Amino acid sequence: MTDVQAGEVLDERFEISELIGRGGMGSVFKATDLSTGRLLAVKIPFLELESDPAFYSRFQRELEIGKRLDHPGILKFLTVDRPSRPYLAMEYLDGETLWDRLHRIRPLPTEEALRIAALICEPLEYMHHNGIVHRDLKPTNIMLCRDCSLRIMDFGIAMMGATRRLTFLGFTERLGTPNYMAPEQIKGQRGDARTDIYSLGAILYEMTTGHAPYDDQGDLYSIMNARLVGDPVAPRAYNPTIPPEVEEIILHALARHPDHRYQTAAAMKAELLAPERIQVTGRADRLKVPSLVAHNWHVIRIMLLALMVPVLLFFVFWLMLKR
Repeated sequence: MTDVQAGEVLDERFEISELIGRGGMGSVFKATDLSTGRLLAVKIPFLELESDPAFYSRFQRELEIGKRLDHPGILKFLTVDRPSRPYLAMEYLDGETLWDRLHRIRPLPTEEALRIAALICEPLEYMHHNGIVHRDLKPTNIMLCRDCSLRIMDFGIAMMGATRRLTFLGFTERLGTPNYMAPEQIKGQRGDARTDIYSLGAILYEMTTGHAPYDDQGDLYSIMNARLVGDPVAPRAYNPTIPPEVEEIILHALARHPDHRYQTAAAMKAELLAPERIQVTGRADRLKVPSLVAHNWHVIRIMLLALMVPVLLFFVFWLMLKR
């Protein structure tokens, strides 16, 4: 947990007023910049993580990337000279995350989902043009503001050009969210702009269907394996009101191989803005949805062995009695 309380002032500049929320790595507070009177958000990591080298590397990465990017669709960071402890000072946003909206309305109206996805494409194209891949695009990292704009947030595991690859330690909040990870990420590959396009496809799938791709595959590792070897359920199977052209966009973005996806966010945005012009190619008819039984065969085998053991023991005991 963080040791910061309401009323405290960080570095004689940022007066903490209230807790906004907590994530896997720290807390976010509303604060006032005493030098300007402006409302800000201050992200402070949990105390137990401040001495963790891997966490500190991600923290510094988010700060460095945030300061490099300047786009209305990307969360803005303030520069703080010689901070007394690790923290991020950011613009304060009035609104809700896409995750919060999906908790209230699921699925979203198709027109709204297309508008949000098109807005996400704009900062993505800017990031990719500047050599940055987000790699953790998901509903909790997208803020929908009351003025109808949005912001992409949280660049803790983003990749900049020659940045070294993050060490894979398992599927945890610190490394991303499996429901939105591209197949190449699961394989431990670096990925590129098309990795973010896959994640956006997964977000659009969830916005329009109310389900995350592959969420019918059972446990976490079955979901990961299904993403590597199969396709998701056709969106229109969950929500028949989705136009076939929109289903085509979603499945194009969710292609397993990066070469078969949209190659740029700009190309995806063009189709999101004019879905009626899209030629339906029958992608939904060619899906290979993995079998839940096949992906959980290892679990079934364990269960069968567990059932066989007492039966075998019974027969052994019975044979001993016969003697």
